[in-house]
Amino acid sequence: MNILLITPAARSNKGNWITAKRWRRILRRLGHRVTILKEYGGESCDVLVALHARKSFAAIERFHSDHPSDPLIVVQTGTDLYRDIRHDANAQRAMRWADRMIVLQPEGLNELAPELRAKTRVIRQSATPTRAQVTKGKRTFDVCVVGHLRPVKDPFRCALAARTMPSSSRLRVLHAGAALSDEMEVKARAEMAVNPRYRWLGNLPQWKVRQLMARSRLMVLSSEMEGGANVVSEAIVAGLPVVSTRISGSIGMLGADHPGYFEIGDTAALASLLVRCETEPAFLEQMAERSRELAPLFDLEREVAAWRELLAELIPNGA
Repeated sequence: MNILLITPAARSNKGNWITAKRWRRILRRLGHRVTILKEYGGESCDVLVALHARKSFAAIERFHSDHPSDPLIVVQTGTDLYRDIRHDANAQRAMRWADRMIVLQPEGLNELAPELRAKTRVIRQSATPTRAQVTKGKRTFDVCVVGHLRPVKDPFRCALAARTMPSSSRLRVLHAGAALSDEMEVKARAEMAVNPRYRWLGNLPQWKVRQLMARSRLMVLSSEMEGGANVVSEAIVAGLPVVSTRISGSIGMLGADHPGYFEIGDTAALASLLVRCETEPAFLEQMAERSRELAPLFDLEREVAAWRELLAELIPNGA
């Protein structure tokens, strides 16, 4: 089949672009022709897959108008699922027009009306740990934060928590991610100037992010909303403990009983978890074991099989 992937973040290091590139590899492996585009200009295809109902709405609308009987798949991202679909008319229309929808973790299904849930499939994002032999430092207790600097990520929460660590702590926060505005870059540099425990690394290629995870003791996700963060998949398959805000997107990946949650914006609670992780080896190992137990759910072969099944539903003779 000829498949078009529409993503509003074409050729960037944002999550949607990383997802689109991985899906292109998967779909090509399944024998399909795949093209990634930022906009739809009337190109011929057998299936159109649009990441983000609101931001890709122009492409969805044109494809639906030009080819109303051809399969349309709409992927619900974090801001889609937990914000836009509640009030944005275009996002709501895109969901109605979709033949199938995708969410990246099972808790996302709870955000959808029953008639939409019935045509929605869960496809967890797979990840591959680094093969490089990386030694964790002994002089510092490194905590990684992986995410671009934008408000919805609450990017400096871990830095603020690090400020409150006791003087005996070896904790250091290593933050990988691009500043998506001048204001965020100024804030990151200002935080480094006053906070010796915080280091902003800027935008890193994926292989360097994997190395960062491999040498870190844990990862912190402080986002206000996530559809199913690929960095959590990466941490899980690396056996890395994850401390996260108690949000649906993380609960769907880590489980409701995960011991490493804190409430959105709660610096003190995050700081307490970081102290426990550094000073209680058994607690840190408990969370590492949780990641190891979950790792098979994020295996590449499961993601490949999920796509094969989804396409077979839409075009039984073409998948």
